[in-house]
Amino acid sequence: MTGRTFRMRRGRGLVPGRGREARTHRGTQPKVVALGGGHGLSASLAALRRITGDLTAVVTVADDGGSSGRLRDELGVLPPGDLRKALAALCGDDDWGRTWARVVKHRFESQGELHGHAVGNLLIVALWEQLGDHVQALDLVGKLLGAHGRVLPMSAVPLELQALVRGHDPAAPDAVTTVRGQATVALTPGEVQSVHVVPEDPPAVPEAVEAVLDADWVVLGPGSWFSSVIPHLLVPELLDALQETKARRVLSLNLAPQPGETDGFSPQRHLEVLARHAPKLALDVVLADEAAVPDRESLADAAKRLGATVELAPVASPDGSPTHDPELLAAAYDRIFRMHGRIGPWR
Repeated sequence: MTGRTFRMRRGRGLVPGRGREARTHRGTQPKVVALGGGHGLSASLAALRRITGDLTAVVTVADDGGSSGRLRDELGVLPPGDLRKALAALCGDDDWGRTWARVVKHRFESQGELHGHAVGNLLIVALWEQLGDHVQALDLVGKLLGAHGRVLPMSAVPLELQALVRGHDPAAPDAVTTVRGQATVALTPGEVQSVHVVPEDPPAVPEAVEAVLDADWVVLGPGSWFSSVIPHLLVPELLDALQETKARRVLSLNLAPQPGETDGFSPQRHLEVLARHAPKLALDVVLADEAAVPDRESLADAAKRLGATVELAPVASPDGSPTHDPELLAAAYDRIFRMHGRIGPWR
């Protein structure tokens, strides 16, 4: 097998701190930026907040379904749903954090216009309208929630995700069709060939670019590959920052292919797809669950082509569901940060 592969034991590498939120590294903490969206980013944040207090989430803004899509269509705002999920994931494990996490995730049930809207979505949009500043409003929500980190949108304009899909129409299995909208792409039949966003060169949020350039570690994934992970590579200023930063870059793979979007994808196929969308982007570490990699040599070869080594660790929930366990994922990240060194002193 090409490159070194390390196995990690449950909980190894974590040290006790103030509750379960203040895990330190030899008295210092790394600056970590996590990119993604939806449940995948939430899983990563729930783990990372356990090992560093200097954490920034950069969140995709292409969602067009559910409450977010309705608010986006009606008010012309950024879709708030993935931003809300990230804020909820950064809430602490104390009573305050658990309470606010439940509140912002609460959805109204009614026969009227409020049905299906999440409280946190409405709160975020209300502050956007009051303050006229995406970042200031999200910082204020984070302060209210006692969030262990900061949440930023990757772009200041709502994006439309479009995908080229082979076999979208079962009657024409070789035809390539353009599928529009993140919610549709996530569940599309057929094989996604590539994705792009409209507008094609969206502006990045300056604070997100600054966070990536100033980071010690950047974590990309896990999450819906084409609709939550790759879109960050389609924002030119953000991609430039990811390529130029002196931070080390970790790609966290999913536990299983996503029905519709990545049906039949092997772990190494995920890397190949990412490389096609950002051929100049180098990685340092690819993290995967050891039980989810049937061909370790092929994954190591694919990682090596991106400049990375593979780290295998038990990070899946012990109940057998395809979800990450926060403590196990935290242990994996903690060990990676320790074993692979750092660029400059951690602040």
